[in-house]
Amino acid sequence: MKKSTVGLLVILPLVVAANWPAWRGPTGQGHCEEKDLPLTWSPTENIVWKTPLPGSGNSTPIIWGDRIFLTQALDVKLAQKLAPGRALLCFAKRDGRLLWQREIEYHEKEETHNTNPYCSASPATDGERVIVSHGSAGVFCYDFSGKELWRRNLGKFDHIWGNAASPVLYRDLVILNGGPGERCFLLAMNKKTGQDVWKLDETSGRDGYKEPGSWSTPIVVNIHGQDQLVMSWGDAIKTYEPLTGKLIWTCKGLGKTVDHLTYTSPLATAEVVVAMSGYGGAYLATKTGGTGDVTETHRLWRVPSAPQRIGSGVIIGEHVYVANSGPGTLQCIEWKTGKTLWNERLGDACWGSIVHADGRLYVTDLQGDTFVAAARPVFELLAKNPLQERTLASPAVSEGKIFIRTYEHLWCIGVSKVP
Repeated sequence: MKKSTVGLLVILPLVVAANWPAWRGPTGQGHCEEKDLPLTWSPTENIVWKTPLPGSGNSTPIIWGDRIFLTQALDVKLAQKLAPGRALLCFAKRDGRLLWQREIEYHEKEETHNTNPYCSASPATDGERVIVSHGSAGVFCYDFSGKELWRRNLGKFDHIWGNAASPVLYRDLVILNGGPGERCFLLAMNKKTGQDVWKLDETSGRDGYKEPGSWSTPIVVNIHGQDQLVMSWGDAIKTYEPLTGKLIWTCKGLGKTVDHLTYTSPLATAEVVVAMSGYGGAYLATKTGGTGDVTETHRLWRVPSAPQRIGSGVIIGEHVYVANSGPGTLQCIEWKTGKTLWNERLGDACWGSIVHADGRLYVTDLQGDTFVAAARPVFELLAKNPLQERTLASPAVSEGKIFIRTYEHLWCIGVSKVP
């Protein structure tokens, strides 16, 4: 491949600020501790490097040390529902050079939508191994040299819009949302061997609608001294003990009367959990704590209908910020009351999830524009940065640089160019 020139109490492996080890970064919720990130760029301004990609994709790059990892479907034939090549690509962070590529072959048909290319799940790493979910093709584990350590066949995933949930690493576990579709489950595997540690079949959110489900990637949060795995299903938030899979509490109210569809990941602090449906469904907040069904005792509020939401938001202080995909707006909500303080138009529909860094919110739209807004409850747009390439992925951050995956390139954006 040729190169061209908040303090959330999230329990994850200890990482330095320079690493972006999983979907939505070190916390799994889009927060970044880095300062002095670039504010403005264009296809010719503040581009450190860009590397061409072999095809479209929605997954986000992850970063550890001097390596970038990205999933990629190859030889895609969407009309035939085929993607025989599914790959993990490893790039050098300094210059975007492709270091290695590991492909697996899968020749069976797999349903998806043309806006959701295969290999939409982002990888996850602990600095020693990289875990990737390739949908029906299986889950794979590699070391940093590209050597395969193990693989798991989890069976076929069948949904008309495909799948996208990314693996989550917690201690010695790989945790994965195995859905959506008729067969939905939450699975924990040993990250060293790939063997099952626990598995829970999920049936919620499947009443009345033929294609319900959740594309949500769960998060792990420390709530009142207890690590809790928080998951947004089609019609409810549920929390579990991450080491055992034991259900702690359930809060109902996501989805609509019949259309139970959730695309976003949950947002959580020690005080509150916020979850948002897609497809015009509800969004809600619940206080943390409690056991069993806490819908009546802990739910703070529920808004029954909202804009289409695909990308995930962030909680900062007493406010939730979320970018909407229909229309493309940025919204600020008081999490204690559910009141919208502002909802301002950005550009095209936003599928990317928000990254919060140094008092700023970064989010991409489908046209490849990245909007930067002030992270405060008074709307202020700071910049609009075009790359002029279709983008459904989310930004990643490492060592003062922003990495954006478009349908054509992987871009490294910084304050100066490499000679």
